[in-house]
Amino acid sequence: MPTESAYPKLDIPNVDLWTFLFERKDRSFPDDKVIYINPDTKRSYTYGQVRSTALDFGKGLKANWEWKKGDVLALYTPNCIDTPAILWGTLWAGGIVSPANPGYTAEELAFQLKDSGAKALATQKPFLQTALEACKKAGIEEDRIILIGDEKDETAKFKHFTNVRNISGATRFRKAKIDPKKDLAFLVYSSGTTGHPKGVMLSHSNIVANTMMIKVGEGGNLSWKGGKDGQGDKIMAFLPFFHIYGLTCLIHQSIYSGFTLIVMPKFDLEQFCSHIEKFGITFAYVVPPIVLLLGKSPVVSKYDLSSIRMMNSGAAPLTRELVEAVYDRLKIPIKQGYGLSETSPTTHTQPWETWRTHIGSVGRLLPNQAAKYMSPEEKEVSAGETGELWLKGPNIFLGYLNNEEGTKNALTADGYFKTGDVGHQDKDGNFFITDRVKELIKYKGFQVPPAELEGLLISHPDIDDVAVIGIQDHEQATEVPRAYVVPKKGVEGNKETEKNIVDWLAKKVASHKKLRGGVRFVDEVPKSASGKILRRVLKVRAQEEEKKGEKAKL
Repeated sequence: MPTESAYPKLDIPNVDLWTFLFERKDRSFPDDKVIYINPDTKRSYTYGQVRSTALDFGKGLKANWEWKKGDVLALYTPNCIDTPAILWGTLWAGGIVSPANPGYTAEELAFQLKDSGAKALATQKPFLQTALEACKKAGIEEDRIILIGDEKDETAKFKHFTNVRNISGATRFRKAKIDPKKDLAFLVYSSGTTGHPKGVMLSHSNIVANTMMIKVGEGGNLSWKGGKDGQGDKIMAFLPFFHIYGLTCLIHQSIYSGFTLIVMPKFDLEQFCSHIEKFGITFAYVVPPIVLLLGKSPVVSKYDLSSIRMMNSGAAPLTRELVEAVYDRLKIPIKQGYGLSETSPTTHTQPWETWRTHIGSVGRLLPNQAAKYMSPEEKEVSAGETGELWLKGPNIFLGYLNNEEGTKNALTADGYFKTGDVGHQDKDGNFFITDRVKELIKYKGFQVPPAELEGLLISHPDIDDVAVIGIQDHEQATEVPRAYVVPKKGVEGNKETEKNIVDWLAKKVASHKKLRGGVRFVDEVPKSASGKILRRVLKVRAQEEEKKGEKAKL
């Protein structure tokens, strides 16, 4: 029998996100509660300012561009305190938001713009050139590109979002009518083993449900008031807002529960530690490579991090050694959670009180869900036995955009999502993730599809055949991509050729897709009779190479 969540069932309202966040009757914190702070410029938004800015922007969209229900606004920006207002203003106008990685090349961004059918793009001034190139490829007019952040375009060619929202006559517009369970709020892109990223369709109800589920998972340990300064919990926000982890756990949870986010555009260890000390940060969502730095880097010793009451690690498995190293050094407890883009994302988290007694577990199943582990023959296995995790609940996505086959393979007729992750649960309801069915490489939480890199590498003039796998780099606590290359006849498989290949690919892909695991030269790529790459054979070879001391090249 499937495992049902042990938490009491939540009464999830059938409302759109705007209504859920800004028309609620149960909000305990005031309008002037500060929610988002830029620690560098000190610019901030209170709850009331987010609401009014979003409302103005949503009306501006309708007035400027005759925005229609279902139109997609893409985001191509690092973390910014303007992002939340842009998100909810678009949703108010009936639109869908599709956030993209600001590390994308023009080609990668253009694919997402075209696949999502984006009608407009919001970016920041330093990213304009790549945005322009991508929009040109995707057929988006230049006057549909707007800027957010502190820098404006001095030529006034590209409007700042504050100009889009400040338009006369916009007061006549009304909020779009939304069917929460069917209408999309977000199109987030999750890489697939077939190469191109897949558009994960998340409804308003999916995000409403998961926001409420996360609050239950944190068990009332986080508060909008109290603490040393009476200003409540302050959360460090460096996880990218374009990723579902940051989108829900940071942006939505903060405005729903009244927490203050200290928003970093990207991770920098020195600034991370400095902000914790300066602002009295009490909680942080992190990933294993950050935990590793906290346990080992000498930079950490320069700062007082004692305000941190708990950290939550996700996006990749976390080892006992890392957890204990940080606690021994800093006395900061670290619990784990689990989720995927397709689950909005959080499905499991460890209760605060069990962080040490169940290190290695991703925690317990959050409310309103059912889960089961399945054998390769799709038969349910018993507690303690290993299988693929299947999940069901109100947070499960609606399917992949423009991808019927992918949707059919991921979702069962009775509503279960096949996660592709392998693990087990113990007799007490603690869940464990030990491996992945999927071939995706996870570099510091970012997904890297091997087939995409192989498709690019095969076009290199020195390469006859190639396969890409993920190898574990223990020093950084993450997987890194490595290419196994069959060189063209007459090409030597030496260090010079390796460097040429690594540098060549680096110019064509986002930073997280670089061949940090280096290149190994082989006589042939192992394949099945049907031509499928046998990655497991290469993984065994990589393990043998590691034993011989051939470490990942970083």
